Amino acid sequence: MNKQTTQLQLNLGFIAQQSIGYTRDFLFESPTLLIQPDLELFNFNGKIDVSRTSEGLLFQGEFRAFINSTCGRCLVDYKQRLKSEFAELYTFQSHVQEDTELIYPEDGQVDLAPVIREYLLLEYPINPVCKADCQGLCPICGNNLNHELCTHDPDPIDPRMEILKSLLDGE
Repeated sequence: MNKQTTQLQLNLGFIAQQSIGYTRDFLFESPTLLIQPDLELFNFNGKIDVSRTSEGLLFQGEFRAFINSTCGRCLVDYKQRLKSEFAELYTFQSHVQEDTELIYPEDGQVDLAPVIREYLLLEYPINPVCKADCQGLCPICGNNLNHELCTHDPDPIDPRMEILKSLLDGE
């Protein structure tokens, strides 16, 4: 992976020196992006608006990307779309009142990779599905039902229960 997360680091010292209300937009676009330690993104793009407030710098972002995934129904590999919007305040050191990890650094270099990573991972579904109408795998033979239909009996009878079926047939 040749695109590292250094492109998600911004030098924002000039914004911290501006008056309250100053806003600047930053656009991001990359065909591939690796956010350490293990998040590999494809077709990554987005925008962040950075605003100077009295307490610090307010980041309002919207990002989109694709990630390699495996369907939870049919086990096919596909690209899962992720989209996230967020707003975070990087507080100036002089205004920190509560426990926060987002403190504006003195050198003005803000690394957005950890924040973007967290928000995109929150959008990853618990049970990813390649398409809404995915049929999954046959529980008997394991064939992918999206590609072929099974011809076997869908409800095989457990040999231990066959005696019970004979009782039902007698009624």
